[in-house]
Amino acid sequence: MTGTIAPSSTRRGLHVITWGCQMNVYDSARMSDVLRPLGYQPVDLPDAADMIILNTCHIRDKAAEKVFSELGRLRLIKEARAAEGQPTVIAVAGCVAQAEGQEILRRAPYVDIVLGPQTYHRLPEMVARAARAGGAVIDTDFPAEQKFDFLPDTEAPQTPGNLTSFLTIQEGCDKFCSFCVVPYTRGAESSRRVASVLAEARRMAQSGVRDITLLGQNVNAYHGEGENGEIWDLPRLAYALAEIPGLSRIRYMTSHPRDMTDALIDAHRDLPQLMPFLHLPVQAGSDRVLTAMNRGHTADEYREIVRKLRAVRPDLALSSDFIVGHPGETDEDFEATMQLVRDVKFALAYSFKYSQRPGTPAAGAPLQVPEHVKDTRLQALQALLREQQDEFNATLVGKTFPVLFTGEGRKPGQITGRSPWLQPVHVLGPRHLIGQELSVKITERLTNSLSGELVEETEYA
Repeated sequence: MTGTIAPSSTRRGLHVITWGCQMNVYDSARMSDVLRPLGYQPVDLPDAADMIILNTCHIRDKAAEKVFSELGRLRLIKEARAAEGQPTVIAVAGCVAQAEGQEILRRAPYVDIVLGPQTYHRLPEMVARAARAGGAVIDTDFPAEQKFDFLPDTEAPQTPGNLTSFLTIQEGCDKFCSFCVVPYTRGAESSRRVASVLAEARRMAQSGVRDITLLGQNVNAYHGEGENGEIWDLPRLAYALAEIPGLSRIRYMTSHPRDMTDALIDAHRDLPQLMPFLHLPVQAGSDRVLTAMNRGHTADEYREIVRKLRAVRPDLALSSDFIVGHPGETDEDFEATMQLVRDVKFALAYSFKYSQRPGTPAAGAPLQVPEHVKDTRLQALQALLREQQDEFNATLVGKTFPVLFTGEGRKPGQITGRSPWLQPVHVLGPRHLIGQELSVKITERLTNSLSGELVEETEYA
């Protein structure tokens, strides 16, 4: 249980540097929320900040070294400000903090606070403890209480920049894929209570948010507690969210194939608010590699999930994640991945070379694939995925569909928005249409976006 920190009228500058996934973006915003009663307000530059937070990610290669490199730069800022009588608190948060807590304090003793992703609701107490003790504070526990129960209510400002928003509903992972550090940095699967999720979604909608993305490491494993102690799954939550006035678009990520239930597939059939774009990582197309990865599904089971989804929602497009060069992957295994891509056809995908993560089962596995082989395979996979992305975008030319306009474009008289499949869409139109969802006919496919023309300036219904 957290204590109460008295609000402060002193204005302080806060600069948050965020690396990694959308969940980290959400966490950074909530850290700003919990620090606001202490007088902390966002500033654009670290040189003007009384507190600097590095919100870190441990997924990518050499993540820890990138953190230490950035800390070296922040140390110079801290020393320069100290010479002018302006103390600066440096905090390292997120997954690298969870994995490397004591090592951070050893290599960067000028860091004041180290906190894991499950403890940022305690930030005000940590700031007070650091000020009292004059030394570093570290909190990388996995507390029993749900951090979301201790976060302040927030309302997004009603501006065009807040027509879209992230909402974390689930954290952690019980899957223990061989290559992944998430179970060790985010902990076991934990779901936010239903009332808390719905309350925040309503506040977002009342503030002007139209397009909401539900976040979780395994978001479709959501199992939140309802008012009467009932356990809600993601389909039931989606039906409830769809009833919130003003909330016209619902997305969720990241999903695991093992948790893609028939009930969730049916929700894609029943709810027009569920956008026809789903991120469903498969990682590989070889059953042998999927077993080595401990994914818990086969390539054909993934194909069957896709078949069911497209049967109920023919306009559904897929994105995915792929790892090439997992230990033991052969040329035949890689070809199986290429065949799965050809079979499924993806509108978007993220692909990476396997890189060792200390403490994960695959890091010490035999038959590590040489770097030059991984490079060659990744280039071939990315070429195929890019071809499919271009083909999907080309199919949209000539079609008319709703676009949620979120801001001004780069060219004079241009406004830009999101398609149901997340592509940026540019049209010529007046600025007052920003915030509306309007029908657009696509006239051109650009490299990373679409161009079109307004069918009529009447809100889509």
